[in-house]
Amino acid sequence: MLRKLLILCLLCCVFGSLYSAPKSINGKVVAVLDGDTIEVLSQKTLYRIRILGIDAPEKKQAFGNQAKSFASKHAFGKMVKVQIQSQDRYQRHLAQIILPNGQNLGEMLVKNGYAWHYKQYSKDKSLARLQVEAQKAKRGLWQDANPVPPWEFRKSRRRS
Repeated sequence: MLRKLLILCLLCCVFGSLYSAPKSINGKVVAVLDGDTIEVLSQKTLYRIRILGIDAPEKKQAFGNQAKSFASKHAFGKMVKVQIQSQDRYQRHLAQIILPNGQNLGEMLVKNGYAWHYKQYSKDKSLARLQVEAQKAKRGLWQDANPVPPWEFRKSRRRS
């Protein structure tokens, strides 16, 4: 019995260390790659961050440059809090970005019509509500009669 308990404890220690709980870092935004991807430098480590719960237009897509400009205006060169949840298949950290004024960059992008709530990967009710408000007010990309979601834009480019 004692031997089984020791083996169980050992397995918990080994496999428990593989689990990575969400973590929070503070750092400076040193690059804005597009509307939903930034780079943050924290203690000499560069983190590539994909903003959690949103999908912004691609650079070659309508409103792609505006989304990048909006993110740059509000985050570039600023010290931010990065609340990391996980990593994606491209090894980017999926995280919320909290600006020095306490605002959430992802929420700001959706509210102003520069990103979609990425419902396929997020059930965030706040992002869903902000998107509906932006659509009704025709902010940003919602000015277009038929805005194309970035995931559909990427899919059509892969086919061609």
